[in-house]
Amino acid sequence: MEPPILQVALDILDLSRAYAIAEETVSGGADWIEIGTPLIKSEGMNAVREIRSQHPKRTIVADMKISDTGALEVGMAAKAGADIICILADADDAVIREAVRAADLYGVRLMGDMMTVKDPVTRARELEDMGVHIINAHVGIDQQMIGKDSLELLEHLSGAVTIPIAAAGGLNAERAADAVAHGASIVIIGGAIIRSGDVTGSTREIRSAIDAPVKRAIERIDQNEEIRRMLTLVSSSNVSDAMHRKGAMAGLTRYAGREKMVGRAVTVQTFAGDWAKPVEAIDCASAGDVIVINNSRDTTVAPWGELATHSCQNKGIAGVVIDGAVRDLDDISTLTITLYATAVVPNAGEPKGFGEINTEIRCCGQTVRPGDWIIGDASGVVVIPKERAYEISRRAVEVYKTEERLREEIRRGSTLSVVMDLLRWEKH
Repeated sequence: MEPPILQVALDILDLSRAYAIAEETVSGGADWIEIGTPLIKSEGMNAVREIRSQHPKRTIVADMKISDTGALEVGMAAKAGADIICILADADDAVIREAVRAADLYGVRLMGDMMTVKDPVTRARELEDMGVHIINAHVGIDQQMIGKDSLELLEHLSGAVTIPIAAAGGLNAERAADAVAHGASIVIIGGAIIRSGDVTGSTREIRSAIDAPVKRAIERIDQNEEIRRMLTLVSSSNVSDAMHRKGAMAGLTRYAGREKMVGRAVTVQTFAGDWAKPVEAIDCASAGDVIVINNSRDTTVAPWGELATHSCQNKGIAGVVIDGAVRDLDDISTLTITLYATAVVPNAGEPKGFGEINTEIRCCGQTVRPGDWIIGDASGVVVIPKERAYEISRRAVEVYKTEERLREEIRRGSTLSVVMDLLRWEKH
């Protein structure tokens, strides 16, 4: 049995950055270099020509995602130096057949990308019959963000065709090994390598993993556990970026705690210092939750103090956010629980019992509903709508990984404007 092929996707925008990343992946053991769709759209066929020139003995893959004019686009990529050219499996049969004819003419291979195909097994067999050379069990980035899994797609396709099967989409070292164990002869890695601070080391780690795969059942994740894990990894700034600069609360100060706050919201609506519902919410909350309080934005009387904070800490509450005042700061500052508020005042209210627990509220400019996810750190607090929490958490991780590579390039002596090529990408 031949060893699996490691294909690294250069899914970045700038050819100047791609040179170094490609070189580092080869040093780590990459077999094939993919000129990713973003790079092709940004730099055109010149990206294929330049990487071919830099690596004349490597297999070069052009991820054209062809959907029309099959012969024309295959010819473009082949003449630029590509050995393998990607076509969308959902393209019309006429496009597929023309692309196959052109591939035969130029002596290159076609990889059928199964992204968004509704009946992947049937379509894979049709592609094989039409002469496509490789099937790619690919789940795209936006699909990954909502929980679709390339390994599940691979399970459906494995054994359905006789041509080689590649696996792509959200693979790291462990999942790449799983892909090989479940029938992939090619594993395609993008972000886990190209966004790493140590591209060569990450490539080498994945190379080692796929060369010695152990077959095991593909695990189905618990999304809430995965959301918490991902949000613990990233920052509130990463989450804000993932939400297109939305979701951040305004006017808060962190008065206690140094740890990152991550949890699901238990909401409280109260009125000008009435501390009955805020305190009762402690008993409604579970360990790991965040209590979010609207004190009618009043900063002259506090609905919260040290005794309530201590009660939360004993119960394992992740944190407290108050659109309003807090008191007893000398005592609260000695506790470890994270607490944000908009003001500090010694005045306490009375426990009259007005208000509600676990209803939709407004807090520091944001709508918060029971079960929404809250992340807070030194930069502030961001609210994540519960129905998009998994997607946004995954997108925040992608932001985090992208910054890892940018940070490494800056460490090597570049600057942020140079790395991002800001002048080129400014809006005109």
